[in-house]
Amino acid sequence: MSIDDELWTCRGSGKPAVRLASFRSVIGLLLVCFCGCGGAADPPRFADEGKSPEELVAMLKNPDPATRARGAFGLARHPGSAKSAMTELISLVSDPSPPVRQNSALALGVIGADAEAAVPALIGLLQDEQWPVRRQAALALGQIGPAAKSALPALARLESDRSKLVQKAAREARQQIDRH
Repeated sequence: MSIDDELWTCRGSGKPAVRLASFRSVIGLLLVCFCGCGGAADPPRFADEGKSPEELVAMLKNPDPATRARGAFGLARHPGSAKSAMTELISLVSDPSPPVRQNSALALGVIGADAEAAVPALIGLLQDEQWPVRRQAALALGQIGPAAKSALPALARLESDRSKLVQKAAREARQQIDRH
């Protein structure tokens, strides 16, 4: 059987989506992938979507690091709730688990200027051994803005980091802090 004879179906519905027979069909398949086909409902975007902010805050205290990381990530999608959990999020910046530290920085960043109390902890994260954690800390400091002016020297040092992504995040953060 050639690829021209294969029949592709919509995810979850089993309905035919498109028959690959030409370039136009490939374009049609891409449209189905990006736009959907009216089949089954899309699955949640992340495992804890739909949890209340209170449930997400409770997850921050769970002994399982994956659960703590998911709780911090979920709070990043609820800036108002992240603000009310700022003390817990700041304490998680020193968690032994890199994903917990990274997602805590993410959540602190979405709080913005009101997360000024987190600046010293985030500056400490700029020296983390994991580049995704350093990058997220730099991005969070940029989101905090002028209230993170004390981070400028540490961000300047990060512009020579071994990770290009960390360097870029540090440059952007410095611009965001200086912009205001």
